[in-house]
This record gives sequence, structure tokens and C-alpha cells, in this order.
Amino acid sequence: MWAGRILCAALSRAPRGCRPQSALAQLRGILEEELEGIREAGTWKSERVITSRQGPRIHVDGVSGGIINFCANNYLGLSSHPEVIQAGLQALEEFGAGLSSVRFICGTQERKTSRQELRWPGAILPELGSQNRRVLVLLLGRRVFLLCASRPSWSIHKDLEAKIARFHQREDAILYPSCFDANAGLFEALLTPEDAVLSDELNHASIIDGIRLCKAHKYRYRHLDVADLEAKLQEAQKHRLRLVATDGTFSMDGDIAPLQDICRLASQYGALVFVDDCHATGFLGATGRGTDELLGVMDQVAIINSTLGKALGGASGGYTTGPGSLVSLLRQRARPYLFSNSLPPAVVGCASKALDLLMENNAIVQSMAAKTQRFRRKMEAAGFTISGANHPICPVMLGDARLASCMADDMQKRGIFVIGFSYPVVPKGKARIRVQISAVHSEEDIDRCVEAFVEVGRLHGALP
Repeated sequence: MWAGRILCAALSRAPRGCRPQSALAQLRGILEEELEGIREAGTWKSERVITSRQGPRIHVDGVSGGIINFCANNYLGLSSHPEVIQAGLQALEEFGAGLSSVRFICGTQERKTSRQELRWPGAILPELGSQNRRVLVLLLGRRVFLLCASRPSWSIHKDLEAKIARFHQREDAILYPSCFDANAGLFEALLTPEDAVLSDELNHASIIDGIRLCKAHKYRYRHLDVADLEAKLQEAQKHRLRLVATDGTFSMDGDIAPLQDICRLASQYGALVFVDDCHATGFLGATGRGTDELLGVMDQVAIINSTLGKALGGASGGYTTGPGSLVSLLRQRARPYLFSNSLPPAVVGCASKALDLLMENNAIVQSMAAKTQRFRRKMEAAGFTISGANHPICPVMLGDARLASCMADDMQKRGIFVIGFSYPVVPKGKARIRVQISAVHSEEDIDRCVEAFVEVGRLHGALP
């Protein structure tokens, strides 16, 4: 009997047999084998559940008491800023939960003033300037136009796009559900088989995927290697357009693209420069405009993609900003824009207020440099290797994936929330714990984090 079962099981793995294995059962077997391989490699990524608002101190499910958060993209601490939250609530109340539409159908929302025409003389004007009403009186000949609104007139999607363009000192901007979508939409719409795109080998996955979608000739240059980029530019001279694509700041390593050299080469070889500045917008540069401001090349970078989901409120959303004609083309051809719902009003309201706060006062930007330097200096003095430049992304390089994961778990037990990163997020053999400094961290928070790293590092043999 048992022999019959074994024979039947063997036959089930073949195309024909006594009891053929279903396609779904076959899929489950393949997936379980793949998942077990991830677990055995020590690269399994567990999702820790936060039970509080995002901020420098959070509560995590399964951990008693508060914990200091050093792994969020909340660079300016605006994700829980009271004015940002209030702006989101106001937009939610006035415009609803969402548009249920893409932008070009009925997904672009704007508040319009009402207009009432009264003849003059002989008409009795209503009481003007009440507490909840703004009234603009427009006199044209013998007519009076009253432009009334219960609140100050404002729009949401168009206003935010205009504000982003002003912030980056570009002609126009276009919103997407995420910067991943912005990268997915740009290259396919812009580049043809006559063109070429030259990409840093360590660019973000969204840039790589976006480039895969386009039909342009693809060149990959070594990470931050200007000489290799020049060689590729020379090779690409036969193409109509040449677009150099790079992250402004590389999120896993904390290093910054050599934009001055890249822009010099682009000018020399007639190329355009594209920068994904997600990990720089809002806090790098004198006024937080990003990597191009930091390196003095704002007038030489043609196209910027960035996010509203990190420093600028932390909710969601991405955008492209650049020449007006490019933005107009993207509205016609970018598939993620044409086939994705509009950003929800609450997200737009939060991001708009975050930009307002940043443009009104950039003192918070200035505080980040000193805190970043404090952490890097103390960690290096303790014997750790910290990758990157003076950026708030501070990768603590460990090499071994299991070591990074175990150290991150023990850091959490000591009240410090960090995450270990390993393959496929980073190359094999380059596992690390990525620490991210926020403007709302105190010096005491930073010192406590360093002390915990030293203790855990010695426990696991990462330090002598």
C-alpha cells in the first residue's frame, strides 16, 4: 500500500499520473522552497509594527516602553508636525477622501471662488468681511462683482505642483502617487530608440526599472566613476539624445553623486542630466533644495524626480520637475500618471504645508549637519566603519547579513530602533545597519544610540 502511495506521489510530479498535481499546488511548493532559502540565508525581512505616530520616539509592538527611532526617512520631523496634520485634516474635510479618478478625467481638484454680480447704483450690498467670509469687491464701470469664499481661495493639485516648481526653481512639475511611479513614467515617455541613457550602476531600483521600460540604448557606468561615465558618453555620441541618470544621494551608502563633474561632462558631450533626489530634497543644500543646490549646479540639472514621502511630510507622492514642455509631454504620455488615481487631498494638503514650513524658515535644515557629524565622529572613534559622506544616512558597515540582523535585534532591546540591510537590497557581503539622523533627534538621543552600538558591537564581536 505504501509503495502505491509513493508511486502515485512520484507520478503526480510528472505531466501525467494517477493524481496530477494542480498548478496551484506546484506554485506553493516552488514558493515555499524559495522562502526557505531566504530564511536559511539570514536575509528574511520581518515587519515590525509601530503602534504610535512616526517620530523620534515611537512605540513598537512587543516592546515595552518607548524606543528611539533611527531608521525612518523622517529627516525634518514633519510627519507628525501639528500644522502638517491640521492641513491634512482641513483638506480631507473640504475635498473628501479621494478623487476616484485619474487626473485628466475628473481627478484635478481646485477650489473656486463664487461670483455674484450686482448692479450699481441701486443694489444693496450685503455686510462685508464677516468672520468666516472673505469678500473681494471688483468695480467695473457701473457694475460691482463680489468674489466670495467661505475660506481663502486655494487649489490643491495645481497649487502643489506650482509650489514644487518654485521650490526647485524649475518651470513646472507633475505629481505622481510615488517617486517610483515618477521614475517609471519618465524614461519611457521621454526617450526613443534613437536616444541613450547612461545610468550609475548603484542607482535606485525604481530608476533601473524605469530605464528597463524605455527603448533607448542603455549604458551603465561604474558607481561615482566619472572617468567611466566619460568613456560611455563618448561611445553614446552616435545617439540623438543622451541622458545621464543618477541618484543625488545613494540611499544605501549615504554617498553623494559628483554632480559638478557629471554636469561638466554633460555640457562637454551634449547630454542632459537627470537626478533622483529623494534622499536630499528638503534638507541638503543651504535652503534644503537638494543635491544640486548643495553642489552649486541647480542651473545645470535638467530634470529632478523626488518624493513627498520622506522629508516633505512623510505621507506619499512623488513628482517630476523640469522644463515646462517636458511636464506637458508627461501629462500626455506617462503611463503611471495617466492610469493612476490622483493623490488624495489629505496627502496633498500635508505636503503643501510641509513645503510652506520649509520655505518660511530653514533653520531646521541647518541643525542636521551638526547632529550628523556628531554621530559619525563618535561611531568612527569607537571603531565602526561608516559609509558615505556627511549625510544623515549613516550606514554602519558589518558585511555579514546574519550579524547585521542580530545586532539590529539587540539594539531594539536596548531602546534603539534600527534595521539590518542585506542582499538583495544591498550587494552580497555588504550587509549593514543603516542609521538615519533626523532634525528632531536630540544630542542625548544620538549619544545613547552610539553607546548601544558599542555595547552590542562588543557582544557580537564586531568591536574588540
